[in-house]
Amino acid sequence: MQFEFNRIRSIKPMKEKVEKALNDVRPHLQADGGDVELVDVENNIVKVRLKGACAGCPMSQMTLKQGIERYIKKLIPEIISVESV
Repeated sequence: MQFEFNRIRSIKPMKEKVEKALNDVRPHLQADGGDVELVDVENNIVKVRLKGACAGCPMSQMTLKQGIERYIKKLIPEIISVESV
């Protein structure tokens, strides 16, 4: 029971850290008519949903990997990857 409690406690701060990082990149996406939504953080993999202009953009994977993922991993080294769902 103690392990599960500690695991739950550690999940919330990770989500908060990721949300703060997304808040940093969000204005750049919004400037081009897009946005990003945090769906989940599981096993140090961030799952996001690209919205607005980003959802259908042919450059969305580059934005995801070279922009969002790169920034999040710089701030939170425990993150393994960022994936679009």
